[in-house]
Amino acid sequence: MSIVSSEAPRLELRGLRKYFPASGVLAVADVSLEVAVGEVVALIGENGTGKTTLMNLLFGVHHADAGEILIDGRPVVIRDQQDAIANGLGMVHQHFELVPSFTVAQNVLLGREPRKRGLFDNAEAERRVARLAEETGLAIDPSRRVADLPIGTQQRVEILKALAADARLLILDEPTAVLTPSEADELVAMVRALAATGRSVVFISHKLPEVQAVADRIVVMRKGRVVGDLRRGNASDAELALLMVGREVLLVADRNEGAAGRPLLEVSGAVAPPTDEGGSGLRDVGFTLRSHEVLGIAGVSGNGQDELIEAIAGLRPLDAGQVSLEGVGLTGSSPARVRSAGIAHIAADRMHVGLNLDASLEENAASTAYRSRRFSRWGVVRKGLRRRFAERLIADYEVRGASPTRTVGSLSGGNLQKIVIGRELSGSPKVVLANQPTRGLDVGSIEFVHRALSAARRDGCGVLLVSAELDEILALSDRIAVMYNGELIGPYDRFEVDRERLGQIMARGKEL
Repeated sequence: MSIVSSEAPRLELRGLRKYFPASGVLAVADVSLEVAVGEVVALIGENGTGKTTLMNLLFGVHHADAGEILIDGRPVVIRDQQDAIANGLGMVHQHFELVPSFTVAQNVLLGREPRKRGLFDNAEAERRVARLAEETGLAIDPSRRVADLPIGTQQRVEILKALAADARLLILDEPTAVLTPSEADELVAMVRALAATGRSVVFISHKLPEVQAVADRIVVMRKGRVVGDLRRGNASDAELALLMVGREVLLVADRNEGAAGRPLLEVSGAVAPPTDEGGSGLRDVGFTLRSHEVLGIAGVSGNGQDELIEAIAGLRPLDAGQVSLEGVGLTGSSPARVRSAGIAHIAADRMHVGLNLDASLEENAASTAYRSRRFSRWGVVRKGLRRRFAERLIADYEVRGASPTRTVGSLSGGNLQKIVIGRELSGSPKVVLANQPTRGLDVGSIEFVHRALSAARRDGCGVLLVSAELDEILALSDRIAVMYNGELIGPYDRFEVDRERLGQIMARGKEL
């Protein structure tokens, strides 16, 4: 139970406004809201609706054109991140900012290290962090190396970092995006426990069930404005989605029925080394994907999913094993040959791999097909065809606020993903590699992606769906496997597994 106080709000925003002249976007339009002492407030809304800009105003990344920020009843001016921290604000980002080779204590007290005779006092650092962990209920061994910790425990380290800087208001940005179901449940309990100590929490998420579980109040933003401020339990998931998007949203994917068809993609004995980014590599991975089938691969990020997708797409070599499409070997092929064979790739990182953010929409839309005759002849780009294709993609995939010549880096995450999916599905592929296709997207954009993948399956594609979202895997897949430490467990028929069983396999790496 939180201890919501009747004293001055921990945070109060009065009429905040932010306009970006270069893009002509009013990102935050006269936003006013309060967060009480000991209160958990969930902040939800579509991509590009102003949530990130609002948080950037709190941390001095941007400065408001109008309005006022009050902390504990006192007006403050926040020029940069140090001002924000000095005023008791702390933020835990979706992508952790930890030093893997350092211990928990070294990470938590980075920049505030206790010293003895001018040297780092490791024993005192561990005592301080152990005391803070005990006071906040975030049980953790301060001497453990961060690289050796599971993802859920690394997130505790991030939270302790903020609390060690005396954060009284903690902002959590998509905090369950990389967690297993059990770790997400633990985080919800952890947030409620922090609120019970008098700390306030702003919880940013697209996952409506967890928002309903954790928040005292839910604030909904749409087009830069607050359009709803509700107590928990006063609105259903469907009603919240309606406030966010402005229309009814299908929250559960309409899953296709029907038997799978002929074998398409076959992978056997795939072996790949661990990556420099911490990926586990591949250990004798094999499966068959058929037409009219979605094969879902669940698992916590970093267990070999990226290596598998990249090996099939021609972006990463295998040490051993084979990849073939309709019996034709593709092992070691270039990305261009893989694409020409009929394999489309929706990359997990749309910002750096899926798109060139400095290029126009029409350049991005045609970027994977310049070697074909669709957009070029004798090496010369046919700009009229490219322009018409981009216009059709914008219309068919509802890319809002876009034009063929607009630089895509100025678009929201949901619109960026629509460009990627429109491009990848436009060439009538035989197989679609969809790696985390809805990561960071709002409910409206998620609905759109699910419908596009379901349509591809219905049209005869085989879809290899990699996702950390179990609900997504369960909703869309015909068969489901789990990646754990580079090994593939399964596949299982969709009706042989449920959320709990998959979550246990994800966490423990073995069949039950």
